[in-house]
Amino acid sequence: MKAVLMTAVGDPQTLKYEDIKEPEILKSMQLKIKLHAAGVNPVDTKIRRNGVFYNQPLPAVLGCDGAGVVVETGTATSHFSIGDHVWFCHGGLGREQGNYAEYNVLDERFVSLMPDTFSFIEAAAAPLVLITAWGALFERGGLQAGQTVLIHAGAGGVGHVAIQLAKIKGAKVITTVSCNKKAAFVKSLGADEVIIYTEKDFPQAINDLTDGKGVDLVFDTVGADVFKNSIPVTAYFGRLITLLDPGELNLNEARMRNLLIGFELMLTPMLKDLPEARDNHVKILNQCAQWANQGFLKVHVSKQLPLNEALIAHQLIEDGHTSGKIVLSI
Repeated sequence: MKAVLMTAVGDPQTLKYEDIKEPEILKSMQLKIKLHAAGVNPVDTKIRRNGVFYNQPLPAVLGCDGAGVVVETGTATSHFSIGDHVWFCHGGLGREQGNYAEYNVLDERFVSLMPDTFSFIEAAAAPLVLITAWGALFERGGLQAGQTVLIHAGAGGVGHVAIQLAKIKGAKVITTVSCNKKAAFVKSLGADEVIIYTEKDFPQAINDLTDGKGVDLVFDTVGADVFKNSIPVTAYFGRLITLLDPGELNLNEARMRNLLIGFELMLTPMLKDLPEARDNHVKILNQCAQWANQGFLKVHVSKQLPLNEALIAHQLIEDGHTSGKIVLSI
C-alpha cells in the first residue's frame, strides 16, 4: 500500500511517499480500515521535528486522526460490520502505525461510527481536536451553563470546535483571533464576543467586557505569554486550562485568586496505555457524532491535499495562521 513515511528527524523533506506492507489483522478484536482521509495536527509536525515518543526505529507512519470504511473484522469483534464508516484517533506516535496510509488495523474498542452528516474529510479532521476541547472545557475546566469562557485562538483547529462545544453547553464564549476575517469566522460558530488581539490588548478587553470580574474559565491553546496574561482576567475561584507548558511563572496572583490550573494532553491515554481513558475518548466521539447529526457541530477544513502532499501540509501548519484543519485525502 501507499503511505507517507517519516524517514528521519528533521524538516518536512524527511516525509517520503512510498510503498509499504499492508497491515493485517493479528488479534481477534481488531478491525481493518480502508482509510479515506487522515487529519494533520500540529503534534505530527512536532514529532517529525523532534522524534517519536517511543524507542522505536524509523521510518514511522504519522497521523493520529483517521476516517474510513471497515473492510475486515476480527473473529471476536461485535460492534462493527464490514462497510461501516468510522472515525478514530489512534497511532502515529511512533509505535502503532499512523493514518498517513491507505489502510490501518486497530482494536475496535478505539473506533467510533462517524457522523452521518460528515464527509470522510470532515470526520478525519475532528477526533483529536474534539477530544482535546472536550477534556479542557468539561473535564478539566468544569464548564457549566451560564458561565463565561475565554477561548484563545478561536479560529484554530482546537479553538473552533471548543467554541461550538461551549455554546452547546450553554456558556457565554469570548474568543481571541488575529484579524477581521477570523473574527467573522468565529462569530459564525457562535462566539458571543471576539477580541482581535492584534488591535486591542486582550486583558483590557476582558476587563471591559466583564466589568473587571474576569471569566469563569480560560482555555489557553497558545502558550506561555498568553497563559501568563490570562491569570489576571480569570475570575476569583475560576479555572485556567492550558494545552502547553506555561514555563517559569510567578503564580502569586493565581494563588491570590484561588485559581485551579490544569493541563490537557489528550495523547496521555495512548502514550501511557490507559484503556479506560481511551474508552472515554470513544464516548466523547459518540456524543459529538450525535450533535453533528443534529446540526449543532461542524468542522472547518481549510485545506484538503492528496496523501502524497503531506509535506506541504506540514509546511502550512508550521507557517502558522491556519484556520480550522488541514486534511489529507486518500
